[in-house]
Amino acid sequence: GARISPYFDSLLVKVTAWGRTLRGAAARMDRALREFRVRGVATNIDFLLNLLNNETFLSGKATVNFINEHPELFELPRRQDRGTKVLKYLANVIVNGHPDVKYVDRRRNELFRKPKVPRHPAGADLPKGTRDIYLEKGAEGLVEWLHQQESIQYTDTTLRDAHQSLFATRMRTYDMIQMARSYAYHHGGELFSMEVWGGATFDVALRFLKESPWERLAMLREAIPNVLFQMLLRGSNAVGYAAYPDNLVERFIEKAHETGIDLFRIFDSLNWVDNMRVSIRKVREVGAIAEACICYTGDVSDPNRKKYDLQYYLDLARRLEDEGAHIIAIKDMAGLLKPRAAEVLIPALREAVSVPIHLHTHDTSSIQAATYLKAIDAGVDVVDVALASMSGLTSQPNFNSIVAMMQGHRRERPVNLRSLNRFSNYFEAVREYYYPFETELRAGTAEVYEHEIPGGQYSNLRPQARALGLEDKFDLIKENYKAANELLGDIIKVTPSSKVVGDLAMFMTANGLTKEDILERGETLDFPDSVKALLRGDLGQAPGGFPKRLVEVVLKGEKPYTDRPNAHLEPVDFEKELPAFYERFGDHYDERDFLSWKLYPKVFEDWHRHREEYGDVWFIPTPPFFYGLSPNEEILVSLEKGKTIIVRYLNMTEPNEQGNRLVFFRLNGQARAIEVHDKSLEVEVVRHRKAERPNEVGAPLQGNLARILVKPGDEVGVNTPLFVIEAMKMESTITSPMEGVVREVVLPEKTLVEQGDLVIVLEPKGQ
Repeated sequence: GARISPYFDSLLVKVTAWGRTLRGAAARMDRALREFRVRGVATNIDFLLNLLNNETFLSGKATVNFINEHPELFELPRRQDRGTKVLKYLANVIVNGHPDVKYVDRRRNELFRKPKVPRHPAGADLPKGTRDIYLEKGAEGLVEWLHQQESIQYTDTTLRDAHQSLFATRMRTYDMIQMARSYAYHHGGELFSMEVWGGATFDVALRFLKESPWERLAMLREAIPNVLFQMLLRGSNAVGYAAYPDNLVERFIEKAHETGIDLFRIFDSLNWVDNMRVSIRKVREVGAIAEACICYTGDVSDPNRKKYDLQYYLDLARRLEDEGAHIIAIKDMAGLLKPRAAEVLIPALREAVSVPIHLHTHDTSSIQAATYLKAIDAGVDVVDVALASMSGLTSQPNFNSIVAMMQGHRRERPVNLRSLNRFSNYFEAVREYYYPFETELRAGTAEVYEHEIPGGQYSNLRPQARALGLEDKFDLIKENYKAANELLGDIIKVTPSSKVVGDLAMFMTANGLTKEDILERGETLDFPDSVKALLRGDLGQAPGGFPKRLVEVVLKGEKPYTDRPNAHLEPVDFEKELPAFYERFGDHYDERDFLSWKLYPKVFEDWHRHREEYGDVWFIPTPPFFYGLSPNEEILVSLEKGKTIIVRYLNMTEPNEQGNRLVFFRLNGQARAIEVHDKSLEVEVVRHRKAERPNEVGAPLQGNLARILVKPGDEVGVNTPLFVIEAMKMESTITSPMEGVVREVVLPEKTLVEQGDLVIVLEPKGQ
């Protein structure tokens, strides 16, 4: 607990160890040094640990040239210090709240139930599932097996689309992993597949939950090895909102398959087959299952809805089969497929194509169970469902109820309903944690047939309106969503095209514009970038094209292109860019993280900074992750198998003159204090900018900035000395972490700096 000032003697503490042999004494010293925790100043502990484990030293053969002959002694390991980082994260949430949680109901939090995971025998063999069939027979063999099944098959969307549609994709890996192995044991032999990845989960995991989506997939794959995993892939948009180079999408598919995805549900937001072709072919090339989507809109049972009639869907299905689709999915993203329409569409598709049909819908209208019954009677092969407590409304139909409905039916797929109900009870308790993100739709609505808002978008639309100060005009936003769709020519609406319709609807609402205003005054309006991008052709081509007048007023003379947007993009140079990525962010990342950065550069950089400061946070239980801890509340945090820490929050001080609070904990019984700046306070304190980006070099310790060794414009390499800090009667030379040019020297010499204060900004080489 001792505090060390910048003027403290450089000898902090002396440690003496003894033993019967040199190796015995070294082992004791190793143990003692590993238990030291010195923070805020540089120490030589890591060097000493390397020394104590060097075989030449341990054998007593070290000479006067020993250090010169063993430069590896200075290759210091990357320290995790996960316990401290957990405390830092919790302390920040306790003081400042979670940035993604806009309101906290403390009384509600006190009533949280502890979710109960259904038991399963530890170490028991898992039942044989569809993934076992796929691994044994390959994609073609799995499809042939599906053809032979008389019973209806189920895809469980609980871990992906269900929570994306109900509470804005916020379910954390922690809550998934708790139940995963048990679910594999109880239901692994009863499911066709589980949708666990893709769509918005990739973005939200990094942006809001501060998790690696790749690590989530790998952990789920390890826990559930017997069921097919599927993901939602946005064709040329991968898991993003724009077009990406083809070779980037192809590499993404490779890595997703290697990490655990077996079935890729591929769609294009405008049903443009050209945008799906590259993905379908790559999925087949890696040996995975290609499920190509028909995004459904309109109403094939209504003869007055002529743009998307039955023939349109049949022609599209034939083209997708010709492109190599193993399975055709009907992606009914807004829940518009009525029971009578299912009776028309499913038999016609079965006549038109020879591959299995997989039906996906959202229960926004609350009648989609009837649609499923009609589709099952008509011969659909697989339907998407969600566990009862995660179903209905903007999510998928109720798995448990569908199973009960099918009992005694000629196509019944036997499922242990009692066990299924137990897992529903687990998620019922888990769902309570996510109340700030819940959609405010409380009942099914027939309005969906008017506005056609996709289920996955509906849960995000009201928070967006709230952020723009338009929540009181939500009914008008829904009306304008319909109007915006009509302006755009009645397009297919699914991410990312649905986002464009939503952006235009918000724009119209915020500015009090009608359809007529847009067309008459459009030349004088600055439209959202997403609207310009759509009409420019960045997302591909819509059936029948876009209305000419709207294109004119939005693009204002800019010529749209009619070929694939990816054709205008330079391929990614992996050989050049991957090493640069490692140099910038560190070699503890891998190629999958590089792909995350290419898809979401700013989001990845923010996540990287968060991880550097707080470490991994996925293993923190969900209530303290979002809401912090109450005084004297104690939690267990399992950092990894066999390593669990006990954290008890005690209290915090009033803010000091700098606006900082001390937050007191007990970590495994030992008192710890974490200093956190209270962001709600306005204090006039001289604060230096903090080093936050990889190209920003900050002070690693508190002290006096003794000398600046470079000036703007100087070229530097890795380990080029940049500046010297004087602290504790010793000088520390700080070196460059990368090759580049000095862009800015932020602080002058003789400045007193705090740990993390920004001193030098570099321009990385090649930028």
